[in-house]
Amino acid sequence: MSHMHLVPPERAHRRAIDNHTICEAIEGIGDPDRIPAWANRFSLLSEPHRLTVLLAVHHAGPIAVTDLATATGINDTAVSQILRLLRASGTVTAHKDGRVVRYRLNDPHMASLLGQLQSPSTHC
Repeated sequence: MSHMHLVPPERAHRRAIDNHTICEAIEGIGDPDRIPAWANRFSLLSEPHRLTVLLAVHHAGPIAVTDLATATGINDTAVSQILRLLRASGTVTAHKDGRVVRYRLNDPHMASLLGQLQSPSTHC
């Protein structure tokens, strides 16, 4: 059975070696409109300090900047800059708790990715 119907018309003229594999690849890609959002998620994970902050927020959030700085070893100013970027991307949200602002993860897809990176627990 041919699944070549998955190939967009503008690419249908190309020579195929294995039609089934082409269709499996297209299914694996899924909705091409989702690719930019996923690429953005992965770019947020690509910088070690951002990844460290994301892991800390994912595991302990809601958490304040000062506590994140202490937990991660990254200075308060750098943590604030990272959180500003993460808020702009919609990855984290901030909630005011009196005079303290606490951050929590807001993206369930990112939470799933971060969950794959967590190491065994070592409680304080």
